[in-house]
This record gives sequence, structure tokens and C-alpha cells, in this order.
Amino acid sequence: MFTGIIEAVGQVADIQMREGDMQLYLRTGQLDLVDVKLGDSIAVNGVCLTAVQLPGDGFVADVSRETLAHTRFDLLKVGEKVNLEKALMPTSRLGGHLVSGHVDGVGEVVERHDDARSIRFTLRAPASLQRYIAAKGSITVDGVSLTVNTVDNDCFGLNIVPHTAKETIIDGYTAGRKVHLEVDLIARYLERLLSASHQDHEPSDTGLTMEKLAEQGYLSRR
Repeated sequence: MFTGIIEAVGQVADIQMREGDMQLYLRTGQLDLVDVKLGDSIAVNGVCLTAVQLPGDGFVADVSRETLAHTRFDLLKVGEKVNLEKALMPTSRLGGHLVSGHVDGVGEVVERHDDARSIRFTLRAPASLQRYIAAKGSITVDGVSLTVNTVDNDCFGLNIVPHTAKETIIDGYTAGRKVHLEVDLIARYLERLLSASHQDHEPSDTGLTMEKLAEQGYLSRR
């Protein structure tokens, strides 16, 4: 698990294609690797990867065909910067929200403009994820825990404060950029709970409905 609070910006040092999958060598910059062991998890642009080699200035990870099929890692280039976060420890502060590191889909930056010292972005989400995105709810973009400002059909708006722009790769986003999206885990579990209740034809003791969840801001109205 992760928090969505980026610890460092790293860089792709090497990419090797291996019989249909990929092996990445990532230099980790200021990320402290003293407590990282082989087999530990590190989120790279929000994707949970396992360290299989620790050469000293970074780590090497294997990227499966499954991961390549559901992320934009096939577009990575040597020299490209990436967001990095080590796995959550029991003593860590949960500064963002609970993030699994399992990307739900790939979105696209539609628009960017300055707003005082902040940057406003409009992103388009794939149809399969739109129902999980709600105004003032949480979403993870390339591993960064963010609050959704607005929702308009298939698009949602974000406000990026100067600190976040400085400490992540978001400042380099332009229109057309593909990004990893992970929706809020709570929304996923709520949908599953409601779906199971409907399938079993059991009355809900709590009176929980999709309409009530939307009224409380857990789900966007569509």
C-alpha cells in the first residue's frame, strides 16, 4: 500500500525488452534506499513494482505484459522522469489516501492553464472509471494523491499547488499527455457492496443506495 505522497522524482536509466515484457532500471535520485531490500515494493508513477536488483543508485524492476497492457509504460523513454514512493509502513503518516499501486486505467490531459500560483488541469477519464470520480473525492494521478475539484461528463478538474508541481512530474504535463489513474478504494468497495446486495435480492438494513451515496458526494451523478 501507498499514500500518494511522492517521496522523490527519479529517472528512467535503461529499458530492456525481454521476450515480450520489460525490465526497467530506474535511478532514484533523492529517494533513500537504505531500508529497501530485494523484493520490496516501490511505486513508479503509481504502479507498484518489485525491486529485483539494487545497483546502488536506484533499482531494477520487471514489468509484466499484464502491467504493460494497462499502463502507459510502453511509452516510457530513457531519460524520462518518474514519480517515486516507497511502500507504506505501519508507522507512516497517511498524508494522502490509501493507494494500492494497481492502476485502474489511463487518462489524458485535456487542458492546462495557470491560476495565480497554482496550475489548473482538465483530464479525461476512460468510460469505465467515470462513475468512481466525484467532486471533492480522491484520485491518484501517476501516483500522486489529489482532490478532484470538478466533474463534467467524462472530464474532471484538478488544482495543483506550487509544492506539488515542484516535487512531482506534474509540472511537465501538457495537453495530450497520458497518465495513470487509480480511483478511490472506498468507491470500489462501495460499488461491490451494493452490487452484491442487489444480486442477492436482500433488503439493505442501512438503507444504502446509489442515490444516497451520490447525495453525500461519494459517487458522481451521471
